[in-house]
Amino acid sequence: MDHALGVQQSFTGRAWLWRPGDAARVGEGIAQQHGIPELMGRLLAARGVPPAHVPDYLDPTLRAMLPDPSSIIDMDAAAARLADAVVAGECVGVFGDYDVDGACSSAMMVTVLRQLGCEVVYHVPDRMLEGYGPNSNALRAMAERGARLLVCVDCGTGAHEAFAPLHNLADVLVFDHHKAEGPPARIHATVNPNRLECRSGLNEICATAVAFIGCIALLRELRRRGFFTTHAEPDLREALDLVALATVCDVMPLTGLNRAFVAQGLRVMARRARPGIAALLDVAKLTEAPNTMHCGFALGPRINAAGRIAESDMGLRLLLADDAEAAANLAQELDAVNRQRQAVEAAIQGEAMAQAQAQVDAGHGVILLAQAGWHPGVVGIVAGRVKERFSRPALVGGIIEGLVKGSGRSVPGLDLGAAVIAARQSGLLATGGGHAMAAGFSAREEALAELHVFLNARLVQAVALPGGAALTLEGVLAPGGADAALALMVAKLGPFGNGNAEPLFVLPRARIVKADRIGKDGNTIRAMVEGEGGGRLKALLFRAKEGPLADALSRVGGAPLHLVGHLRAESWQGRVSAGFMVTDAAAA
Repeated sequence: MDHALGVQQSFTGRAWLWRPGDAARVGEGIAQQHGIPELMGRLLAARGVPPAHVPDYLDPTLRAMLPDPSSIIDMDAAAARLADAVVAGECVGVFGDYDVDGACSSAMMVTVLRQLGCEVVYHVPDRMLEGYGPNSNALRAMAERGARLLVCVDCGTGAHEAFAPLHNLADVLVFDHHKAEGPPARIHATVNPNRLECRSGLNEICATAVAFIGCIALLRELRRRGFFTTHAEPDLREALDLVALATVCDVMPLTGLNRAFVAQGLRVMARRARPGIAALLDVAKLTEAPNTMHCGFALGPRINAAGRIAESDMGLRLLLADDAEAAANLAQELDAVNRQRQAVEAAIQGEAMAQAQAQVDAGHGVILLAQAGWHPGVVGIVAGRVKERFSRPALVGGIIEGLVKGSGRSVPGLDLGAAVIAARQSGLLATGGGHAMAAGFSAREEALAELHVFLNARLVQAVALPGGAALTLEGVLAPGGADAALALMVAKLGPFGNGNAEPLFVLPRARIVKADRIGKDGNTIRAMVEGEGGGRLKALLFRAKEGPLADALSRVGGAPLHLVGHLRAESWQGRVSAGFMVTDAAAA
């Protein structure tokens, strides 16, 4: 391996590797052709961007990326039935999942249909009492309230039993993205790019994106019928904040169409036109323009918290709020619920990490943990923490009266949803499904050992994954050359997230000339670093608990260090400057 700067074990125990490939040569040509710094050319080449596509990549637009809605199977039938409901002024019921993607897709459908004049009722199932997905009792209750059309979002692809009793009560539409394993239920339309027979190629979009494309198809059909000659047409661009939030929080890859969705959606979110999201930004004390990290670590967890341990529809009610005061009250409630969720999670996490380490030491590629007393509402978050720590798929469950209910999270390249579906088809799970990066499941406690063997075999590539993933570095920076202009240009490669990692750079032989701890709990180290050839750059280390990395960055005047991190543009009082967000370091 070509270890960057010879580092095989950093202060966090990881190896550093240069990104493989021929990015330098190709990047030089891109830089010359488009008049951009050579470093940017290399970064674009490393991401496989052809020279002709560079302008669209640096400024992703939906105009260039949006597909024809009709390319998704059953979309035209769904749009026609929705249009019938709008024209006739029917009551519509919306049934959504209790996570962020479910709340966002439900909010979109409810809002657009109400804007078009429909009466809309909705239901979000209780995680503990109703479980995941449509249930006939809840659907029947909406039909009894007058809904003649039922729309299920972020769920329903395989809900044959739930839909069967509704045959004579209401028509049913599904807008989903979870993996299918056979023919869809016998309903009016199942719009899902992950249906086995769908050839749209949109396998990696979230349910909110499917619903958004569905709304485009609906407006197109209404336009064809002349509906908007007498009615106002909704501006769907205002719903892109929901698409962006759901795409990030459901860990969809930020490439292609998803990258355009998030880039445009973050711009809409920055306008704070939706009272619920504005209130969440306020309660999280976020004043700058929102980014993917804010979505994933500040907004999403607060919306998710209600579905985990409180009233399941609180997140949806927040996103639907049209009054600033009501939104602020709901945001405060969600913030309090999220703090409660964090406490419940913390009580589980330490024990889960110890058990996970034992499984890794024993040679398991997949981590499977379950214990009585672990709250089923937070095990998905714990699974995500375990996955991040050990860089392999992790499934975590709580046991109640011999039944394990849990969630799993995966790493890029290993399809956990397909593995869970296969386990259910093999009789090892009572329920189970999901998508590549996340899944839910339930099983009898006595089946866990056999399930673990099955998942290890199904995801056998996980055995070869390192316990602490190596860092892949993009290039070398000098503090004197890492200025605001370069940081702003690097930001054009975003939004960053799953499938589009933020570039990691190294500052070689940097010296710490100043350092102090800042923040409410002193968990952030702010340092000034100086390069070997002069020039200084501000560096920050977040979550700076005690340890070799924090000690090294605090040691003013100590031996030179190689510092790895992200170059970011920071805005303060109208002035933009460059900052280096440290993720690792090694002795030089």
